[in-house]
Amino acid sequence: MELELRRIAKKDVYTIGKLYIDGEYFCDTLEDKDRGLSQSLSLEENKKRKVAGMTAIPTGRYLVRMDIVSPKYSKRGQYAFCEGKVPRLINVPAYQGVLIHIGNSIYDTEGCILVGENKEVGRVLSSTITFRKLYARLKEAKDAIYITIK
Repeated sequence: MELELRRIAKKDVYTIGKLYIDGEYFCDTLEDKDRGLSQSLSLEENKKRKVAGMTAIPTGRYLVRMDIVSPKYSKRGQYAFCEGKVPRLINVPAYQGVLIHIGNSIYDTEGCILVGENKEVGRVLSSTITFRKLYARLKEAKDAIYITIK
């Protein structure tokens, strides 16, 4: 399964994107500020540009794993249905624990990708419903899941 996140609005403190599954639009996304990090840059350069907890992850292509329990989210009721196994991006340069998860504002991101509907400036709404639908689609994948962030 191929996910593609197209960043369409790069603002001063947040980034809005559109998430596609196998070429079909699925939902909107919210991330922290895009500071120009890229998988093609050196680790040192990515670290230099990154502001902890306030920077969108580097552009590039990443494996997404569905079998790792999040220590943080496994204790929250809205993740009980998936036993805290939140989609996790693997081998993101200068980052650890990058997830796709529920949230509405940049205060919820901490470098992760939030899913929902961008119906308010700088926010995504209906995040819990959107996350559940996304999770169901990802669990249907027969092969590996990859996400390309542009």
